[in-house]
Amino acid sequence: PCTGKVQCGNTRKALQLLHFWLFLGIYLAALLGNGLISTAIACDQRLHTPMYFFLLNLALLDLGCISTTLPKAMANALWDTRAISYAGCAAQLFFFVFFLSAECSLLTIMSYDRYVAICKPLHYGTLMDSRACATMAAAAWGTGVLNSLLHTASTFSLPLCQGNVVNQFFCEIPQILKLSCSASYLREVVLLFFSASLAFGCFVFILVSYVQIFMAVLRMPSEQGRHKAFSTCLPHLAVVSLFTITGFYPPSSSSPLLDVTVALLYSVVPSTLNPIIYSMRNREINLVTQMGPALFGCWTS
Repeated sequence: PCTGKVQCGNTRKALQLLHFWLFLGIYLAALLGNGLISTAIACDQRLHTPMYFFLLNLALLDLGCISTTLPKAMANALWDTRAISYAGCAAQLFFFVFFLSAECSLLTIMSYDRYVAICKPLHYGTLMDSRACATMAAAAWGTGVLNSLLHTASTFSLPLCQGNVVNQFFCEIPQILKLSCSASYLREVVLLFFSASLAFGCFVFILVSYVQIFMAVLRMPSEQGRHKAFSTCLPHLAVVSLFTITGFYPPSSSSPLLDVTVALLYSVVPSTLNPIIYSMRNREINLVTQMGPALFGCWTS
Protein backbone atom coordinates (compact mmCIF):
# COMPACT_ATOMS: atom_id res chain seq x y z
CA PRO A 1 0.00 0.00 0.00
CA CYS A 2 1.16 3.55 -0.73
CA THR A 3 1.79 5.86 2.23
CA GLY A 4 1.71 9.36 0.75
CA LYS A 5 -0.47 11.32 -1.62
CA VAL A 6 2.33 11.74 -4.16
CA GLN A 7 3.32 8.08 -3.91
CA CYS A 8 -0.30 6.97 -4.32
CA GLY A 9 -0.68 9.23 -7.34
CA ASN A 10 2.49 7.85 -8.95
CA THR A 11 1.40 4.26 -8.27
CA ARG A 12 -2.03 4.93 -9.75
CA LYS A 13 -0.51 6.54 -12.84
CA ALA A 14 1.89 3.62 -13.28
CA LEU A 15 -0.97 1.12 -13.09
CA GLN A 16 -3.01 3.10 -15.59
CA LEU A 17 -0.09 3.18 -18.02
CA LEU A 18 0.37 -0.55 -17.52
CA HIS A 19 -3.30 -1.11 -18.35
CA PHE A 20 -2.98 1.12 -21.41
CA TRP A 21 0.05 -0.71 -22.84
CA LEU A 22 -1.46 -4.12 -22.02
CA PHE A 23 -4.72 -3.24 -23.76
CA LEU A 24 -2.85 -1.69 -26.68
CA GLY A 25 -0.77 -4.84 -27.19
CA ILE A 26 -3.86 -7.06 -27.09
CA TYR A 27 -5.76 -4.74 -29.43
CA LEU A 28 -2.96 -4.57 -31.99
CA ALA A 29 -2.58 -8.37 -31.90
CA ALA A 30 -6.32 -8.77 -32.55
CA LEU A 31 -6.25 -6.19 -35.36
CA LEU A 32 -3.24 -7.84 -36.99
CA GLY A 33 -4.52 -11.42 -36.73
CA ASN A 34 -8.08 -10.77 -37.85
CA GLY A 35 -6.93 -8.25 -40.47
CA LEU A 36 -4.52 -10.74 -42.02
CA ILE A 37 -7.16 -13.49 -42.14
CA SER A 38 -9.75 -11.11 -43.65
CA THR A 39 -7.30 -9.86 -46.28
CA ALA A 40 -6.10 -13.36 -47.12
CA ILE A 41 -9.61 -14.71 -47.64
CA ALA A 42 -10.71 -11.68 -49.63
CA CYS A 43 -7.67 -11.72 -51.90
CA ASP A 44 -6.99 -15.39 -52.56
CA GLN A 45 -9.33 -17.20 -54.96
CA ARG A 46 -8.50 -20.56 -53.37
CA LEU A 47 -10.21 -19.42 -50.18
CA HIS A 48 -13.51 -18.39 -51.80
CA THR A 49 -15.38 -21.34 -50.29
CA PRO A 50 -18.24 -21.47 -47.76
CA MET A 51 -15.94 -22.38 -44.85
CA TYR A 52 -13.67 -19.39 -45.45
CA PHE A 53 -16.59 -17.11 -46.20
CA PHE A 54 -17.91 -17.77 -42.71
CA LEU A 55 -14.40 -17.42 -41.29
CA LEU A 56 -14.20 -13.99 -42.93
CA ASN A 57 -17.44 -13.02 -41.20
CA LEU A 58 -16.08 -14.32 -37.89
CA ALA A 59 -12.93 -12.22 -38.25
CA LEU A 60 -15.01 -9.10 -38.98
CA LEU A 61 -17.20 -9.77 -35.92
CA ASP A 62 -14.11 -10.24 -33.76
CA LEU A 63 -12.69 -6.94 -35.00
CA GLY A 64 -15.95 -5.19 -34.22
CA CYS A 65 -16.33 -6.80 -30.79
CA ILE A 66 -12.88 -5.87 -29.51
CA SER A 67 -13.06 -2.39 -31.09
CA THR A 68 -16.23 -1.70 -29.11
CA THR A 69 -14.57 -2.03 -25.70
CA LEU A 70 -10.78 -1.63 -25.76
CA PRO A 71 -10.28 1.79 -27.46
CA LYS A 72 -12.47 3.53 -24.86
CA ALA A 73 -10.77 1.61 -22.04
CA MET A 74 -7.36 2.62 -23.38
CA ALA A 75 -8.41 6.28 -23.65
CA ASN A 76 -9.70 6.26 -20.08
CA ALA A 77 -6.48 4.70 -18.79
CA LEU A 78 -4.33 7.17 -20.71
CA TRP A 79 -6.27 10.30 -19.72
CA ASP A 80 -6.93 9.23 -16.11
CA THR A 81 -10.71 9.20 -16.36
CA ARG A 82 -13.54 6.67 -16.14
CA ALA A 83 -16.25 8.83 -17.66
CA ILE A 84 -18.46 7.85 -20.59
CA SER A 85 -21.54 9.68 -21.80
CA TYR A 86 -25.01 8.18 -21.46
CA ALA A 87 -25.34 7.93 -25.25
CA GLY A 88 -21.83 6.52 -25.52
CA CYS A 89 -22.64 3.85 -22.93
CA ALA A 90 -25.83 2.90 -24.80
CA ALA A 91 -23.95 2.71 -28.10
CA GLN A 92 -21.19 0.60 -26.55
CA LEU A 93 -23.71 -1.83 -25.07
CA PHE A 94 -25.63 -2.03 -28.35
CA PHE A 95 -22.60 -2.84 -30.50
CA PHE A 96 -21.08 -5.22 -27.97
CA VAL A 97 -24.28 -7.29 -27.65
CA PHE A 98 -24.71 -7.11 -31.43
CA PHE A 99 -21.26 -8.52 -32.23
CA LEU A 100 -21.45 -11.14 -29.46
CA SER A 101 -24.92 -12.36 -30.51
CA ALA A 102 -24.01 -12.48 -34.19
CA GLU A 103 -20.83 -14.42 -33.39
CA CYS A 104 -22.81 -17.01 -31.42
CA SER A 105 -25.15 -17.48 -34.38
CA LEU A 106 -22.27 -17.62 -36.84
CA LEU A 107 -20.43 -20.31 -34.87
CA THR A 108 -23.61 -22.39 -35.02
CA ILE A 109 -23.80 -21.91 -38.79
CA MET A 110 -20.14 -22.87 -39.14
CA SER A 111 -20.81 -26.14 -37.31
CA TYR A 112 -23.65 -26.84 -39.76
CA ASP A 113 -21.25 -26.16 -42.65
CA ARG A 114 -18.78 -28.71 -41.27
CA TYR A 115 -21.61 -31.20 -40.68
CA VAL A 116 -22.80 -30.96 -44.29
CA ALA A 117 -19.24 -31.12 -45.66
CA ILE A 118 -18.38 -34.32 -43.79
CA CYS A 119 -21.70 -36.11 -43.27
CA LYS A 120 -23.43 -35.12 -46.54
CA PRO A 121 -20.57 -34.42 -48.99
CA LEU A 122 -22.63 -35.24 -52.10
CA HIS A 123 -25.19 -32.57 -51.18
CA TYR A 124 -22.65 -29.94 -50.09
CA GLY A 125 -22.72 -27.99 -53.34
CA THR A 126 -26.51 -27.75 -53.21
CA LEU A 127 -27.00 -27.05 -49.51
CA MET A 128 -24.09 -24.63 -49.20
CA ASP A 129 -24.21 -22.68 -52.45
CA SER A 130 -23.39 -18.97 -52.51
CA ARG A 131 -26.99 -17.88 -52.04
CA ALA A 132 -27.51 -20.15 -49.02
CA CYS A 133 -24.24 -18.96 -47.44
CA ALA A 134 -25.16 -15.30 -47.92
CA THR A 135 -28.61 -15.93 -46.45
CA MET A 136 -27.22 -17.68 -43.39
CA ALA A 137 -24.59 -14.99 -42.80
CA ALA A 138 -27.24 -12.28 -43.14
CA ALA A 139 -29.42 -14.18 -40.65
CA ALA A 140 -26.54 -14.25 -38.15
CA TRP A 141 -25.95 -10.49 -38.47
CA GLY A 142 -29.70 -9.81 -38.37
CA THR A 143 -30.09 -11.90 -35.21
CA GLY A 144 -27.37 -9.81 -33.61
CA VAL A 145 -29.12 -6.57 -34.52
CA LEU A 146 -32.50 -7.74 -33.20
CA ASN A 147 -31.08 -9.13 -29.95
CA SER A 148 -29.02 -5.99 -29.40
CA LEU A 149 -31.97 -3.67 -29.99
CA LEU A 150 -34.10 -5.56 -27.47
CA HIS A 151 -31.42 -5.58 -24.77
CA THR A 152 -30.38 -1.95 -25.26
CA ALA A 153 -33.96 -0.67 -25.23
CA SER A 154 -34.84 -2.78 -22.20
CA THR A 155 -31.71 -1.89 -20.21
CA PHE A 156 -31.76 1.86 -20.82
CA SER A 157 -35.48 2.17 -20.15
CA LEU A 158 -34.79 1.29 -16.51
CA PRO A 159 -34.55 4.07 -13.91
CA LEU A 160 -31.09 4.19 -12.32
CA CYS A 161 -31.54 4.49 -8.56
CA GLN A 162 -28.14 3.32 -7.31
CA GLY A 163 -25.84 6.02 -8.72
CA ASN A 164 -23.98 6.12 -12.01
CA VAL A 165 -20.73 4.23 -11.32
CA VAL A 166 -20.27 1.10 -13.44
CA ASN A 167 -17.70 -1.24 -11.87
CA GLN A 168 -16.40 -2.44 -15.20
CA PHE A 169 -14.11 -1.23 -18.00
CA PHE A 170 -17.06 -1.07 -20.41
CA CYS A 171 -20.86 -0.78 -20.21
CA GLU A 172 -21.96 -4.30 -19.35
CA ILE A 173 -25.61 -5.26 -18.82
CA PRO A 174 -25.23 -6.97 -15.38
CA GLN A 175 -23.32 -3.96 -14.03
CA ILE A 176 -25.95 -1.52 -15.30
CA LEU A 177 -28.72 -3.65 -13.76
CA LYS A 178 -27.01 -3.25 -10.39
CA LEU A 179 -27.64 0.49 -10.67
CA SER A 180 -31.37 0.12 -11.36
CA CYS A 181 -34.22 -0.04 -8.87
CA SER A 182 -34.63 -3.52 -7.43
CA ALA A 183 -38.20 -3.96 -8.71
CA SER A 184 -37.64 -2.59 -12.22
CA TYR A 185 -35.09 -4.89 -13.82
CA LEU A 186 -37.12 -8.11 -13.95
CA ARG A 187 -38.02 -7.53 -17.61
CA GLU A 188 -34.35 -7.36 -18.59
CA VAL A 189 -33.56 -10.39 -16.43
CA VAL A 190 -36.25 -12.35 -18.30
CA LEU A 191 -34.78 -11.16 -21.61
CA LEU A 192 -31.30 -12.18 -20.50
CA PHE A 193 -32.62 -15.62 -19.54
CA PHE A 194 -34.30 -15.94 -22.96
CA SER A 195 -31.06 -14.98 -24.74
CA ALA A 196 -29.09 -17.40 -22.58
CA SER A 197 -31.57 -20.14 -23.50
CA LEU A 198 -31.10 -19.41 -27.21
CA ALA A 199 -27.32 -19.46 -26.75
CA PHE A 200 -27.61 -22.78 -24.94
CA GLY A 201 -29.72 -24.06 -27.84
CA CYS A 202 -26.95 -23.05 -30.24
CA PHE A 203 -24.43 -24.86 -28.06
CA VAL A 204 -26.56 -28.04 -28.06
CA PHE A 205 -26.90 -27.83 -31.87
CA ILE A 206 -23.11 -27.53 -32.20
CA LEU A 207 -22.57 -30.42 -29.80
CA VAL A 208 -24.98 -32.71 -31.66
CA SER A 209 -23.43 -31.73 -35.00
CA TYR A 210 -19.95 -32.62 -33.81
CA VAL A 211 -21.06 -35.93 -32.34
CA GLN A 212 -22.31 -36.89 -35.82
CA ILE A 213 -19.20 -35.42 -37.45
CA PHE A 214 -16.82 -37.44 -35.30
CA MET A 215 -18.85 -40.61 -35.83
CA ALA A 216 -18.64 -40.07 -39.60
CA VAL A 217 -14.90 -39.29 -39.45
CA LEU A 218 -14.12 -42.42 -37.44
CA ARG A 219 -15.90 -44.51 -40.09
CA MET A 220 -13.66 -43.15 -42.87
CA PRO A 221 -11.38 -45.89 -44.24
CA SER A 222 -8.59 -43.49 -45.24
CA GLU A 223 -6.26 -42.13 -42.57
CA GLN A 224 -5.52 -39.15 -44.80
CA GLY A 225 -9.24 -38.41 -45.08
CA ARG A 226 -9.67 -38.58 -41.31
CA HIS A 227 -6.73 -36.23 -40.80
CA LYS A 228 -8.10 -33.73 -43.31
CA ALA A 229 -11.54 -33.82 -41.72
CA PHE A 230 -10.12 -33.29 -38.24
CA SER A 231 -7.90 -30.45 -39.46
CA THR A 232 -10.94 -28.50 -40.69
CA CYS A 233 -13.08 -29.22 -37.62
CA LEU A 234 -10.70 -28.86 -34.69
CA PRO A 235 -10.07 -25.09 -35.13
CA HIS A 236 -13.79 -24.38 -35.13
CA LEU A 237 -14.32 -26.66 -32.13
CA ALA A 238 -11.51 -24.88 -30.27
CA VAL A 239 -13.04 -21.47 -31.04
CA VAL A 240 -16.48 -22.66 -29.87
CA SER A 241 -14.95 -24.02 -26.65
CA LEU A 242 -13.13 -20.75 -26.01
CA PHE A 243 -16.30 -18.73 -26.67
CA THR A 244 -18.38 -20.99 -24.40
CA ILE A 245 -15.92 -21.19 -21.51
CA THR A 246 -15.35 -17.44 -21.36
CA GLY A 247 -18.94 -16.38 -22.06
CA PHE A 248 -21.02 -18.54 -19.73
CA TYR A 249 -19.38 -17.62 -16.43
CA PRO A 250 -21.97 -15.92 -14.16
CA PRO A 251 -21.22 -12.45 -12.76
CA SER A 252 -20.16 -12.25 -9.13
CA SER A 253 -21.93 -10.06 -6.60
CA SER A 254 -19.05 -10.08 -4.13
CA SER A 255 -15.88 -9.71 -6.20
CA PRO A 256 -15.57 -6.74 -8.59
CA LEU A 257 -12.06 -7.89 -9.53
CA LEU A 258 -13.42 -11.28 -10.57
CA ASP A 259 -16.12 -9.57 -12.66
CA VAL A 260 -13.52 -7.48 -14.47
CA THR A 261 -11.33 -10.53 -15.08
CA VAL A 262 -14.23 -12.59 -16.47
CA ALA A 263 -15.38 -9.67 -18.65
CA LEU A 264 -11.84 -9.31 -19.99
CA LEU A 265 -11.78 -13.00 -20.83
CA TYR A 266 -15.05 -13.17 -22.76
CA SER A 267 -14.83 -9.74 -24.45
CA VAL A 268 -11.16 -9.68 -25.43
CA VAL A 269 -9.53 -13.12 -25.39
CA PRO A 270 -11.66 -14.86 -28.09
CA SER A 271 -11.19 -11.99 -30.57
CA THR A 272 -7.41 -12.17 -30.05
CA LEU A 273 -6.96 -15.95 -30.05
CA ASN A 274 -9.42 -16.96 -32.80
CA PRO A 275 -7.09 -16.01 -35.69
CA ILE A 276 -4.18 -17.76 -33.95
CA ILE A 277 -6.21 -20.94 -33.53
CA TYR A 278 -7.27 -21.01 -37.18
CA SER A 279 -3.78 -20.18 -38.44
CA MET A 280 -2.10 -22.89 -36.37
CA ARG A 281 -4.39 -25.69 -37.55
CA ASN A 282 -5.14 -24.57 -41.10
CA ARG A 283 -2.62 -25.16 -43.85
CA GLU A 284 -4.30 -22.85 -46.37
CA ILE A 285 -4.36 -19.90 -43.94
CA ASN A 286 -0.73 -20.56 -43.03
CA LEU A 287 0.29 -20.49 -46.68
CA VAL A 288 -1.61 -17.33 -47.52
CA THR A 289 -0.59 -15.26 -44.47
CA GLN A 290 3.04 -15.89 -45.39
CA MET A 291 2.50 -14.36 -48.84
CA GLY A 292 2.94 -10.71 -47.92
CA PRO A 293 3.69 -9.40 -51.43
CA ALA A 294 0.70 -11.24 -52.84
CA LEU A 295 -1.62 -9.73 -50.24
CA PHE A 296 -0.40 -6.21 -50.97
CA GLY A 297 -0.69 -6.92 -54.67
CA CYS A 298 -4.36 -7.73 -54.12
CA TRP A 299 -5.08 -4.11 -53.27
CA THR A 300 -2.96 -2.65 -56.06
CA SER A 301 -4.16 -4.86 -58.89
